[in-house]
Amino acid sequence: MTVDTPIIRLPELLKIVCLCKGSVYRGIKTGEFPAPIKLTQRAVGWRREDIVEWIASRQAAIQQ
Repeated sequence: MTVDTPIIRLPELLKIVCLCKGSVYRGIKTGEFPAPIKLTQRAVGWRREDIVEWIASRQAAIQQ
């Protein structure tokens, strides 16, 4: 990860993926959703490119 990699925090993530917080964390637990990265002791975020790749994989799965 470079310094230029945009980080998405949870409120923005929920708007982008149209999932509730519980669904996101359930997906992380099962390995179906990208895990967050730890930003500080209490804050996490997701790399934008990981979320874009996840969305693309979901779209590909739907088209099959």
